Amino acid sequence: MTCLATEENVREAPGVHAEIRVETISDYQEFLRLEPVWNEVAEAAGLDHPFLEHAWIRTWWECFGAGSTLQILVLKAGDQPIAIAPLILTPVRMWGIKVRRLGFFYNAHVPRADFIVTQHPEEAYRAIWNHLFHKCSWDLLQLCQLREGSQTLGAIPPLAADDDCPTGTWPSGASPYLPLRTSWGQYFGGLSAKHRGNLRNRLKRLKGMGSLEMEAITSDEKLADALEAGLQLEAAGWKGKSGTAISCDPDTSRFYSTLAQRAADHGWLQLNFLHAGAKRIAFDYCLSYKNRICRLKSGYDPSFARYSPSNLLFCSSLRNAFEQGLTEYDFLGAAEGWKLRWAKQTKPHYWLFVFSGTFKGHLLYRIKFQLVPWFKRAGFDRLRNWISQKTACPLKAVFDANIRRSQ
Repeated sequence: MTCLATEENVREAPGVHAEIRVETISDYQEFLRLEPVWNEVAEAAGLDHPFLEHAWIRTWWECFGAGSTLQILVLKAGDQPIAIAPLILTPVRMWGIKVRRLGFFYNAHVPRADFIVTQHPEEAYRAIWNHLFHKCSWDLLQLCQLREGSQTLGAIPPLAADDDCPTGTWPSGASPYLPLRTSWGQYFGGLSAKHRGNLRNRLKRLKGMGSLEMEAITSDEKLADALEAGLQLEAAGWKGKSGTAISCDPDTSRFYSTLAQRAADHGWLQLNFLHAGAKRIAFDYCLSYKNRICRLKSGYDPSFARYSPSNLLFCSSLRNAFEQGLTEYDFLGAAEGWKLRWAKQTKPHYWLFVFSGTFKGHLLYRIKFQLVPWFKRAGFDRLRNWISQKTACPLKAVFDANIRRSQ
């Protein structure tokens, strides 16, 4: 299959730079051959995280892409690539309605996503939108995990409104992060006295059981053994019991295993362990990218829980980051209490929903942004629970399932 599934010169679109062309890639092999161009665009865009790198997107697609179709847009000004819109088309159901959903390479394992734009942003976004509106068939454009300040959040809604496509945004949480602007001593001294005291007390008690050591795996040497040990620790606690650990799902396990190898090849990998004697008792799966640490997963041996081994490992890892002159530690994920004891600043993220201008699109918009919120405000949860208790109809489960699919 040719690389240029479609190629569109957008000089006819009003207000768009005459030289911008949009190419659509829908074949896997051509996606692989796109890697040098992708890397060039990613570098020119100044990415500060690895979640839009070709290696990350490729790994995600190989592990989670079943049932979807590639719809990657490459924008060029003349012969110069200036933007990439990494999209996939997936058939889904929302409230029982069949929906053609166009969106990022996204699931619960993707902390951040966006379009990659390097030059002429106003014209590039207009070209992306014109191509999506005129050349692609979809009911919902769902752009997940856009960081606050993303140009996409500002550019796409007005373009969609001009074409009678309703839009809405939902906050999806704020991820704590820590700028490493001072010395370790200054930073640690600024933590609460109670937090510092707890760390010192637990470290002292754990040292009483034997020697402590931190281990960092950053290359493919001993990688297989280290990753297996790390995933066992990640599954040792509540995640394993609840079935949400990495090792509980073959696709998820393959994703993190493949990602570790490719991250090692790119120099991003950082698997951290805390040893108590010869035993590994805590684990962090991180990516080190452009002087920033991104923390993906962690785990610990529950038999050492009273010593807070994850916090002790994190403390050691963070101290190393300060001493190595790194610029930021990104916790990713939700703003959990333990993270906020270390970092007060957060990065809010949003989901942008754009619905087609068809009857179905407007119906889906009204359900998601008007009907569902109205039910919640009206106390429908109480009515739903009462009906479920009084009848054999599993209304609560049906309603909850539709809510989850819509988010």
